Amino acid sequence: MMGFIWFWLVAVMIVGYVVLDGFDLGVGVLHLFLPRDDAQRKTALRSIGPVWDGNEVWLLAGGGTLYFAFPLLYASAFSGFYLPLMIVLWLLVLRGISIELRNHVDIGVWIALLDGVFGISSALLAIFYGAALANVLRGVPLQADGYFFLPLWTNWQPGPHPGILDWYTVIGGLVALAALTLHGALWLIIKVSGDLAQRACRLVNPLLILVSLLTVVSLVATIAVRPASLDNYYHYPVTFIVPVGVLAALAGIWYFSRNQHPGKAFLSSALYLFFMLAGACWGVYPTLLPATTGSDRDITLARAISGPHTLAVGLAWWSFGMTLAVAYVVFVYSRFKGKVDADTTH
Repeated sequence: MMGFIWFWLVAVMIVGYVVLDGFDLGVGVLHLFLPRDDAQRKTALRSIGPVWDGNEVWLLAGGGTLYFAFPLLYASAFSGFYLPLMIVLWLLVLRGISIELRNHVDIGVWIALLDGVFGISSALLAIFYGAALANVLRGVPLQADGYFFLPLWTNWQPGPHPGILDWYTVIGGLVALAALTLHGALWLIIKVSGDLAQRACRLVNPLLILVSLLTVVSLVATIAVRPASLDNYYHYPVTFIVPVGVLAALAGIWYFSRNQHPGKAFLSSALYLFFMLAGACWGVYPTLLPATTGSDRDITLARAISGPHTLAVGLAWWSFGMTLAVAYVVFVYSRFKGKVDADTTH
């Protein structure tokens, strides 16, 4: 029972990070081309200014919870994914530096450089996050000792000894990039006004079509690469509500955007991300990290879980810590209501 609880607690924290940090990653991608001038770029940054660094706390909290609850998974994954994790770390650093320094320099070439770093690092983070999830769904070449090594790429084909990037994980990266860019556009519509909001509105339908197509492609590709991902759905047919939820969320984005309800459209986008990630988690459960070298080497819930006393004590502290974190999020977002205009200071 404890294994089931902690599996879904970690999953919820990851979903929380993707939903919250996802929109400011999307704003970062849009920052490359959507604003017409420096005033609009500043407005886009102000739309995420008070919350972007707080959103990233959920990533740290999720990693810490993973280490606490599933130490074997943490040790194996962080050794095998060392290269992409270092890339992600540097992208997070560069993204943070670009946001902070932009407000302290007034030299055109440096502002342009920092804007480029912010946008490119945001786009690459979205791609790497999607590729990371696809790596977990596809599986990795686990050895008998539970460890593995993945080069950045090999022959671009999934198989017993794949690379981090292949055609399947690239699809995962593109899904994440398109979905988070759409999420960011919907956030901008809520938070900004005028020409910038109108330009974001015009992007919603093309991005929605792209996300819908990539969603179908990723579903077909996942079934082809890992047919076992459907086993839980066949055993518990009621869980087919998850893919239905994905479709309903996409329909909600279209309907509410068309009828000018940006808040509801944004919530529909959040539900899309929730259902996509929940569906991926359910597709591998109770396996935490599948092995391409044989199912007997899978890192499962039973193998990776910490001791019962550790989990029981940790659950109490986790509940206390998460209560504070949720209260902080509610407070910050409640204070950050309304539109952000070009002359607003936050």
